[in-house]
Amino acid sequence: MRFRVLPLPLLAVALIASAAAAPPAAEAPHREMTITQRYLHLPVRNGATKRRVQVAVDGKVVRDFDIELDGERPDFVAFDDVDALRGKAVEIRVVGNAEGVGKALEAIAQADEIPDAGNLYREAGRPQFHFTSRRGWHNDPNGLVWQSGLYHMFYQHNPYGWGWGNMHWGHAVSPDLVHWTELGDAIRPREYNDWAFSGSAVVDHANTGGFQAGASPALVAAYTSTGRGECIVFSNDGGRTFAEYDGNPVVKHNGRDPKLVWYAPGKHWVMAVYDEAKDKQRIAFYTSNDLKRWALQSKIDGYFECPDLFELPVDGDASKTRWVLSAADGKYALGDFDGKAFHVTSGPSKLQNRYGNYYAAQSFSDVPDGRRIQVGWGQNVIFPGMPFNQQMTLPAQLTLRTADGGIRLFAEPVKELEALRGAKHESNGLTIKPGGDENPLREVSGELLEIAAEIVPAKAGTVTLDLRGTPVVYDAAKGELACKDVRAPLPAKDGRVRLRIFVDRGSVEVFGNDGRVALSVATGAAGPGKPLGISAAGEPAEMPSLTVYELKSAWPR
Repeated sequence: MRFRVLPLPLLAVALIASAAAAPPAAEAPHREMTITQRYLHLPVRNGATKRRVQVAVDGKVVRDFDIELDGERPDFVAFDDVDALRGKAVEIRVVGNAEGVGKALEAIAQADEIPDAGNLYREAGRPQFHFTSRRGWHNDPNGLVWQSGLYHMFYQHNPYGWGWGNMHWGHAVSPDLVHWTELGDAIRPREYNDWAFSGSAVVDHANTGGFQAGASPALVAAYTSTGRGECIVFSNDGGRTFAEYDGNPVVKHNGRDPKLVWYAPGKHWVMAVYDEAKDKQRIAFYTSNDLKRWALQSKIDGYFECPDLFELPVDGDASKTRWVLSAADGKYALGDFDGKAFHVTSGPSKLQNRYGNYYAAQSFSDVPDGRRIQVGWGQNVIFPGMPFNQQMTLPAQLTLRTADGGIRLFAEPVKELEALRGAKHESNGLTIKPGGDENPLREVSGELLEIAAEIVPAKAGTVTLDLRGTPVVYDAAKGELACKDVRAPLPAKDGRVRLRIFVDRGSVEVFGNDGRVALSVATGAAGPGKPLGISAAGEPAEMPSLTVYELKSAWPR
């Protein structure tokens, strides 16, 4: 993906692994040191003067990044893993505007731990079961893939600042989609201004690309190099490090964000990639037998960046399937795919399942139990005052089901999230009256919550769950579910509405009628001090069941 205008201060910084770069002028401020520890600690102040900083070894630039460096009043301390440079003498120098940079250079330190390691994941604003990076900005999920017992989530990452910029691929792994371990940046840009934008990853089980070294299949990723085009990289160590295919770029065009798919009937690879012309935004489909040589097959108009493409059974019937094509806004079409072209069968208008702070979603490849699991970027879920910014949405299992209007996509939270459940509060047979004082949530004090509610709404009434200042409202007359200012159509099914709600620091996610719609909503700071409540307006509503689980943190303690 490329730069997006967001309602945030775009405090862009970056770290670039560079094969070579021209040295700065001799008078440029610099500092020399020998690397003896794993990390460089880099003090950052949001809004400070942006500096271009290079790290050189024997005159060769090995890091090249922009950073709002401030050694006197930092907001947080970023870090750079320089373990590969241990024992080497390096020169850290500032290129261009160097006024007043001396104290900032001197404040750069070495350590064998990341900054404030003892407080990691315990910060006051840290979400406790949504993924966030240890430091810096992140956005699109990239390269979602399962291999050897681990879910791999790569993602767009700015390791040196709170705002978007200088894209790397961060990397985290999980055995269960809930408990994540961040491993560090897996793909670094080759040089300054050649960023590593979004893409995907697959396991090359048949070694079609010839990249495998050893007994295990290679992990192969495709990403957009902004200076070159669509590039192939491969890993034989579980995505910890990647090597470049020496024939890169494999596709050159005006576009980005390649999605790799194995098309079994044709025994070939497909690359679905955003393609841009002067007056068109579209997805192009390329094919390859070896992940190296790609041929353009077709294009489909009306899709903007970050495509996802997959096949699902309808109502669990493996003999009846549809392909799903979506782009960054989460809207999708159903159709037939012959390995070369996508033929829409769901009508002229795209369909929608996800609403709110949800963007650039990708689904996992190679999940062994066959589930299609998707994660999105919680776009604009921000964390002021924290050393990190933005989050991922909860992993959701996607299914196709026959519903009113035809076949539709459903998204439900993955079952693994149940492992976070703690204390349970349960009420049955409730009647919520307008102006009444019934509040079955009064005794719930937990900060992190999962709420399951079954509602029989009155025809002209509304039911509101007040989640510490964040309203979740079902309006029966409109057939609409809302959370804050995010709204989605949701007719009652068999006269009932089922809600499943997750409350975390900074966001609420609401799944309506078993995932018929899903809302991801930024809430800002809340906390256990604000009350929970339920109310009705217009007419009384019945609530046959209400279950609340207090959730545990997914982070280690």
